[in-house]
Amino acid sequence: MAMDEQIITIGALENYLTTIHQRPVHLQKISTLGDDPDSAAQLKGFGYGQPIRIWYEVDKCQHDIVIRPVLRNGYGRERESDRVAEVWRDYHNFNLLEGHVPAIDIVGIQADRSLVSLKNVQECILLTPYATGIPYAEDLLRIRDSGEISQLDRERARAIALYLVEIHAVKHHDPLLWRRRLRDLVGHGEGIMGIIDGYGHADFVSDHTLRSIEDAANHWRWRLKDRINRLCQVHGDFHPFNILFGDDLSFQLIDRSRGSWGAPSDDVAALSINYLFFALQMDKELHGPFQELYEIFWTTYLHQTDDMEILQEIAPWIAWRALVLASPEWYPKMSHQARQRLINFACNVLADGRFDWQGINHYLGVL
Repeated sequence: MAMDEQIITIGALENYLTTIHQRPVHLQKISTLGDDPDSAAQLKGFGYGQPIRIWYEVDKCQHDIVIRPVLRNGYGRERESDRVAEVWRDYHNFNLLEGHVPAIDIVGIQADRSLVSLKNVQECILLTPYATGIPYAEDLLRIRDSGEISQLDRERARAIALYLVEIHAVKHHDPLLWRRRLRDLVGHGEGIMGIIDGYGHADFVSDHTLRSIEDAANHWRWRLKDRINRLCQVHGDFHPFNILFGDDLSFQLIDRSRGSWGAPSDDVAALSINYLFFALQMDKELHGPFQELYEIFWTTYLHQTDDMEILQEIAPWIAWRALVLASPEWYPKMSHQARQRLINFACNVLADGRFDWQGINHYLGVL
């Protein structure tokens, strides 16, 4: 819910304060801080939210408090979750520094615009129904071990691609969020830099190579910053462990991540690279049954979307997913040879201006 939709009524405020004090409250005055045109606050052209000062009385005792909203902006507060995290962090840190104004409460604005205290919440947990089905990764594991695929395997690869076609057709215009998604891809703890930090000083790749991947990814971020038309509905973590199949072509998804909107490249890279990942556990390149499934997936997606622009932007998402799959922490049983090929894959794709999805194997060597 955006801040311009967060209408705090006097009635809601009175009810909240009455609940907190457990006795009637009389509001006396409400004003917005920083409105005085002659004040020093006018020298500052931008802030993260305009505080609201409130005077009220309880049992003839005067109270003077400030509500501090967090406005949506392009400095790490693009999403509702960012703004919730900001308030949460402030509440749990203000009181730890001597001389700082104390934090009194975390105030939640509910759907009916009523206010509720959250200061006693220590952690949040998510409740969902139990998701039935078998992870698509089990199909790929079976194919890896048997070397054979069935017609159902082919149809599932096509069904997965068609699902992405459907959800990616829902577009969203939000320049702030597009640039945030690119920034997170490179610099977030779950992004390229965060995954690389998890490598430590790995024995299969040099620090120099990892730094060059970061540099190349940031170059791509600059290259893609103005492609705001690419923002669409995404899953955000569309890999085979999050796709649960029933007995046929029906499936459901779990663990959607990093928000509702992103780049189509995110989902396409997350899924398609896994055909290579499982193939590298058998051999030195993509071929045989996994190559067939990979080609079915890509052919279906491109034919149905006619989105050739994806080939000009997908490189950093491929590199990110390659780093995850090559990570000793995330996938400890991978061979050194397979890890090195995935690192080569990341480096070489980043160096190419247009991803050659049909020539994927030539990215696996040291070019």
